[in-house]
Amino acid sequence: MNMLVVLGHPRPGSLNHALAQSACDALRALGHDVVFHDLHAEGFDPALPPREFPKGVRPEETVERHVQELENADGIVIVHPNWWGMPPAVLKGWIDRVFRPGRAYEFVDGDNGEGVPRGLLKARAAVVFNTTNTYPEREQTVFGDPLERIWKDCIFGLCGVDVVHRRCFGVVTVSSPEQRARWLVEVGETMRRLFPAG
Repeated sequence: MNMLVVLGHPRPGSLNHALAQSACDALRALGHDVVFHDLHAEGFDPALPPREFPKGVRPEETVERHVQELENADGIVIVHPNWWGMPPAVLKGWIDRVFRPGRAYEFVDGDNGEGVPRGLLKARAAVVFNTTNTYPEREQTVFGDPLERIWKDCIFGLCGVDVVHRRCFGVVTVSSPEQRARWLVEVGETMRRLFPAG
């Protein structure tokens, strides 16, 4: 299968980097073709320029490559920290520029953009790994876990990806090296469960 793994974290050597590497290693061991993007390391520009906004416009070459990789992906893995209940800016900008109308989703005839789009992605499943320094009880009761809604309902759900698995690892600041090692093992196990060898 064609797998797309996207990392949005600015600091090399972070737990997020280790989680992404564990996912890539497991997927390659399963025989999948893996495309990996470390958005910060690659200098991905998150700003959506006005000329790219309309449907049908071909984006610049780098962004077009990302769009094609998203379209070709049989599975998608996203790794990022929870910052203010949102993905970091570089990842949000990647979504803005890469999940393009007419490529990731489309509105039906007669719909001027006010309705519910039809998803166009062929990926059969997506996985989102987050890190956090907020305890789960507080995340649910105080914030309502906005990342759950963003990824499952507002992004992948609208783009045709019905199976979305999200796992939040935390609390990172008080985690032990042993706990982090177990998290990395869990990432590999998740890849084997959701994207078994063909």
